[in-house]
Amino acid sequence: MSDVLRMGFAGLSMDATKVLTQIAGLPNIKLAAAADAKRSSALERFGADFGAETYDNIEKLCQSPNVDAVYIAVPNDLHAEMTLIAARHGVHVLCENPMAPTEAECRQMIRACEQHDVKLMIAYRLHFEAANLVAVELARGGELGDPRIFSSTFTLQVREGNIRVQPRRGAGPIFDIGIYCVNAARYLFRAEPIEVVAMRLSGRDPRFSAVDEAYTASLRFPEERVAQFACSFGAHDRARYEVIGTDGVLTLDNAYEYATEIKMHVESTHGEKDRTFTKRDQIAAEIEYFARCIRDDHDPEPSGWEGLADVRILQALQASARFGRAVPIDPVPRPRRPDLGQEIRIPAHELPPLVDVEQPTK
Repeated sequence: MSDVLRMGFAGLSMDATKVLTQIAGLPNIKLAAAADAKRSSALERFGADFGAETYDNIEKLCQSPNVDAVYIAVPNDLHAEMTLIAARHGVHVLCENPMAPTEAECRQMIRACEQHDVKLMIAYRLHFEAANLVAVELARGGELGDPRIFSSTFTLQVREGNIRVQPRRGAGPIFDIGIYCVNAARYLFRAEPIEVVAMRLSGRDPRFSAVDEAYTASLRFPEERVAQFACSFGAHDRARYEVIGTDGVLTLDNAYEYATEIKMHVESTHGEKDRTFTKRDQIAAEIEYFARCIRDDHDPEPSGWEGLADVRILQALQASARFGRAVPIDPVPRPRRPDLGQEIRIPAHELPPLVDVEQPTK
């Protein structure tokens, strides 16, 4: 590969619009191609704006000699299919989270990328974001004593008809936003849950005729630590978590956001501290890291195994809600976890104008 990574892009949505803009703004990364089944005016406009080839499917995109890697940002139930296509053509894959709706599909993705010797990374942007990585360092460094309890709320009001509430595999709040709470608990406790309990909630709102409106969950970790969270598509915007230790507490407001500053409050034996983390370009940071892994031939982290670990937990939560009982989990071993050494600072960009798409929230 040359010094310039030639990126393809699969899918077109509000999130895709943001990512396309970030790819185009990075040095040594070229937006080479984009694919969308609709072959819409938005796709053609982006092709013209960025000098990119445009296609109506990912097979054609990956056959292009001008594409080294692809960012997959299609609905969750298509992630595995498109990853297998890319791997077969020797194209590296950066895939949105959640990795796939099922553990079996995640394993297919990992196996295909290993067989064809291509990199597979799952797009956990917070693994490169300062506020969450500082929280990791404080939690594991003794500032809070022994971390015992993680508590989180991630809620938003989804527009009627948005893809998040369409009847597809891997749709609904537990996969779309609950995964952020699960992943945060795992990187803050630096461990895997061994048992989960969940309850799903569906009101009378017609938006949620095909998917659940909300989930609440509790996850038991080794050494009798617990994580609990609520996620909802039908409540006022909130993205917050709290870590309570034996000697202190840490809270992070706007913890999972990318379009605003993040605020941290810490109470410990050293007193109280507040810190504000300015908005940075989290998406560009993960793409830059992915490009480095390809150039330097390093295995990405977050890897496919990181994605699999979360999907296994999400499936257990769904089973618990369905059958009304606790569900044990056989953890996926994770030798590497996010730390402050992964922070990548890239100045924030303004949100791009929307073309043939709308904001997913009210």
